[in-house]
Amino acid sequence: MPLHILLILVVGGIAGIALALHLLGLSKASPFTTQTAHEAWLRAHPDDTINDLQITQDGRTARVTTGRGNGILWQMGADTCARRLSGAERLQTKGTKIILHLNDYAAPKVRLTLSADEQQDWQNWITQT
Repeated sequence: MPLHILLILVVGGIAGIALALHLLGLSKASPFTTQTAHEAWLRAHPDDTINDLQITQDGRTARVTTGRGNGILWQMGADTCARRLSGAERLQTKGTKIILHLNDYAAPKVRLTLSADEQQDWQNWITQT
C-alpha cells in the first residue's frame, strides 16, 4: 500500500475515533465530588493526610489542605493534576476567569473559573500558604 494512502487512513481513523468519543460524551470530564477529588489528590500524593478539601462551584477545581501544606487540584481533560503551593503563588483576576501563577516550571499557571465569593476565599487561602 502506498505511504500516502496509509497516512490518510491512519489520520482519518484517529480523527474518526476522536469524533465518536466526543459525540458519545466521553470527552467531557465529570465534575469533582468530594470522593473523586480525594482519590485524585492521593493518586498524586499518596503519603498525604487531607485535612480539608473544597471544590469550586463549577466542580473543575479543588483546593486541598494537607499536613504537608496547601495544594490545588484541577482537571486536565479526562485526567487530573495536583500541585502543592509553595508560597510564590498569586491570583490574576479577569472577571470570573482567574489565573493562578505557580512556582512550578511544569505547570507555571492554571486558569480557573471562580465566583466573586470564591475569588476572595481563594485569595485569603493562598496568602495563608
